[in-house]
Amino acid sequence: MVATERGALADDVARLTPEQWASTSLCSAYTVQDVVAHLTATASLNPGTFLVRFAGSGFNFQKFARGEIDRHLGADPAATLAAFRSVQHSTSSPPGPKPSWLGEVVVHSEDIRRPLGIAHAYDPDAVRSVADFYKGSNTLIGAKNRVAGLTLKATDQDWSHGDGPVVEGRLLSLLMAMTGRSAHVADLSGEGVETLRRRTT
Repeated sequence: MVATERGALADDVARLTPEQWASTSLCSAYTVQDVVAHLTATASLNPGTFLVRFAGSGFNFQKFARGEIDRHLGADPAATLAAFRSVQHSTSSPPGPKPSWLGEVVVHSEDIRRPLGIAHAYDPDAVRSVADFYKGSNTLIGAKNRVAGLTLKATDQDWSHGDGPVVEGRLLSLLMAMTGRSAHVADLSGEGVETLRRRTT
């Protein structure tokens, strides 16, 4: 699943203009090119190199992430894309559960596609697997806390989570909202939407 989603994203960004590569992703501190470099970095790390470089950043995750992006940015978008394609089938990653690395590519791919208006049919099993992981995780992005006290209900899959005021919509939109992407809250409906919106801003 990871390799498939990496390949699909590489094909999509290969068609971008230089201006699109330089545009802002849903991760407002990162351009599209930065996010592609970030995904390359994740696929290039192993537990050992992660720990050494994280320690070298003073255990500051934002500083570490920025350093890894800079390490994998090419001289131009074509070079950045070539580096990303070279790790499509990599099974290397920082320490952590495997669903988190599937989540990395699904969520960050949507961080690129959404603002550029690029449609993509994500594997429903991949989206479900990632949603099941993030709903119970507070690591780094606080998804578990963000959806606490709410019922999330997918309209395109047989999937729900939690109890309380309902938030419903496509599972991809629920996933992106639970990971803090406020743009996707606009796709959702239900009495719990305003609570979720406040938690993503």
